[in-house]
Amino acid sequence: MGQEIARTEFTDQDAARFAARLAAETRLLGQSLDAGRFDDGRTLMAGCEIEGWLLDRHYLPVADNESFLRRLDNPLVVPELSRFNIELNCAPVALHGSGLRELQAGLSATWQDCQRVAHAGNDIAMLIGILPTIAQRDLCLANVSPLNRYRALNAQVMRAREGAPIRIDIRGRERLTLEHQDVLLEAATTSLQLHLQVPASRAVRYYNAAQLLAAPMVALAANAPFLFGRDLWAETRVPLFEQAAATSTEGEGRVTFGHAWLERSAFEYFADNLSRFAPLLPVEMDDAPADFSHLRLHNGTIWRWNRLLVAPGPTPSLRIEHRVMAAGPTFVDMLAHLALFDGAVNFLASLAEAPERSLPFAIARDNFYRAARLGLDAGLVWLDGRRRSVSTLLRDELVPMAREGLRQLDIDPEDSEPLLEIVTQRAASGRNGAWWQREWLRRHPGDFVGLTARYVEHQRQGNPVHEWEL
Repeated sequence: MGQEIARTEFTDQDAARFAARLAAETRLLGQSLDAGRFDDGRTLMAGCEIEGWLLDRHYLPVADNESFLRRLDNPLVVPELSRFNIELNCAPVALHGSGLRELQAGLSATWQDCQRVAHAGNDIAMLIGILPTIAQRDLCLANVSPLNRYRALNAQVMRAREGAPIRIDIRGRERLTLEHQDVLLEAATTSLQLHLQVPASRAVRYYNAAQLLAAPMVALAANAPFLFGRDLWAETRVPLFEQAAATSTEGEGRVTFGHAWLERSAFEYFADNLSRFAPLLPVEMDDAPADFSHLRLHNGTIWRWNRLLVAPGPTPSLRIEHRVMAAGPTFVDMLAHLALFDGAVNFLASLAEAPERSLPFAIARDNFYRAARLGLDAGLVWLDGRRRSVSTLLRDELVPMAREGLRQLDIDPEDSEPLLEIVTQRAASGRNGAWWQREWLRRHPGDFVGLTARYVEHQRQGNPVHEWEL
C-alpha cells in the first residue's frame, strides 16, 4: 500500500475493469512462475520497515509528520496513515558476510537523524507497538496523513461496511469494547516489518517457514499490552488491527493469518487473494500487465501477517513481508529479532523434509493467537507435537536453528552471535517489552505518561529491554 493513487472515489464500472485486469495479471503471474521467469538466485536479500511515533514534550501524540518530513528530507522516511506516525525504510542488503552489520548501520543512521530533527522541533521520535498515551479521540480523520490512498482506504472500508461503525471487542487481562467511525484505529498499531527476498522456486518453503515462526516471533517481540488505559493482550496490535480493518460486520476480515499451507507454488497465495477478497481500491492503471500493478495494489490491501510481495522488473522477484512484530523497544532488540527470524527461516526452508508437514495448519494458527495474547508465557505446540513454553522453544530450538541458518548464509558470527545472545537472555529472563510495560505500571498505577517517559529514556540509552530497570 505504499503507492499513491490519483482518485478517491470509484464506480461499479471502475471495480469491474479493475477486477478484469487483476484476474489477467494473476494468470500471467502463474504462467511466469511456471516458466521460471522470476528471480531464482541463491543470495537472499534482507530489509525492513519500522513504524514510529511523533510525540510532544508532554509525551502525547503530535500530528506533525508533514513538517517533520520536510525538515528531515530523507526519502527513506515517509508518512504513515496518521499524521503522528512515520515509517523508516532501509536499502536492502545481501544476507551474507557483513549484511547484518550493514543493515544495522543504515537503520541506526536514519533513526539518529529522525531523533535529531524531532528534538530540534521540540518533538520526540519513539518506537513502540502501541503508544500508551494514545486516546481514541486522537484517532480521527482530522489526523489522517493527506494522501489520497489513505482517504480512499477509509471511504472504501466504510462503504463495504455500509456505514456500520468499526466495532472493537478485545478480551485480555481486561476487556475493551468500543465503536469507531473510521479506520484510524489502525494507526494505533506500529510494527517492525521484515522483508526477505527469496528464490522463486523455494518461495513455498520460505513462506511456510515464516508462518511456522510467526507464533514464537510475536511472543518474543510483544510490546503492546495497553490500549486506551486497558491491559489486554501482550501484543494487542494483533486483535486491534484485525478488527479495525474489517470490511464487513461478520466473517473474515482483510487482516488474517491465512487458511492453509502453500503446497506447490507461490501462485496459490495470489490466486487465494483473487478468490477471497474483493478489490478495495479499484484504480485502473496504464501499466503493462508484466508490471503486475493491479495485483500489487490489491495485495497491498490484504494485510496477512505474513505477506508475499511481487517486485516487478526485467526479472521479477518475490519477497516475504513478516509483519507480526511490534516496533521497538530498541534498535538492538529489533536487530536481534531480525537475526533470529532470518536465520531460523533459512534453516527451516532448507531442511530436506518440509517441517510444516509435521504440524497441522490449524495448530500453527492457534499458536499465533495464543502467543500474541500471552507473550512469553504462552505454551506452543511445536513440530514434534509437544507443547512447551516460548522461552524453552527459543532456547532449545530456535536460537540453535537461527545460528545454523545464519552460518549457512555465511553471516559474520561476530555480528550475529551478540544478537542471538540477546534473544537467549530475553528468553531466560522472561522480559520483553510487554513485560516491562506491565511491570512498570504495576509499580506506578495509572501513570501512562510516566510509563512513556521512562520508556523513551531507556530507548535512547539503547540497552536491550531485558536489561531495563524499572
